[in-house]
Amino acid sequence: MDDIAEAAKLTKRTLYHHFNSKDQLLADVLESQHHLALQAFRTFGDNLSGSAETIVEAMFQDLAVWADRPRWAGSGFTRLVIELADLPGHPARLIARRHKAQLEKCFAELLARSGADRPNELARAVWLLSEGAVSLILVHGDRGYSAAASEAAITLVRHHLKQ
Repeated sequence: MDDIAEAAKLTKRTLYHHFNSKDQLLADVLESQHHLALQAFRTFGDNLSGSAETIVEAMFQDLAVWADRPRWAGSGFTRLVIELADLPGHPARLIARRHKAQLEKCFAELLARSGADRPNELARAVWLLSEGAVSLILVHGDRGYSAAASEAAITLVRHHLKQ
């Protein structure tokens, strides 16, 4: 809180006047980030059309571009949940859970618009590959995990189309 107050050029007393606790400050920051990230994902989806395969390829290409940014640190929501793993009721974890679920739902809607069979099931599997790719890119510093996850996701898409 000292660092935040200093960066905001506020006293800690003023900071606590606006936020009841560190946990509430963190939750409010995440809530704001949730809205920004959700809007960005919806914009990404609005710019897509075509087959489920095209959508999945675009998602993983965007992941590779995102991961190539200087000082890229992956998903703050995922990192936060890991940091707060021993506090399952923490308000920030609840926001992160809702955030990830809404992104998965938006992705399922994109897949449904593309005509994919069982879009919710497919979205969950592809989302799992995406989250895994983000984690392994962070661990190894190798964007090749995005391409590997993309190949696996496209295999899943093709499997769903055959059934």
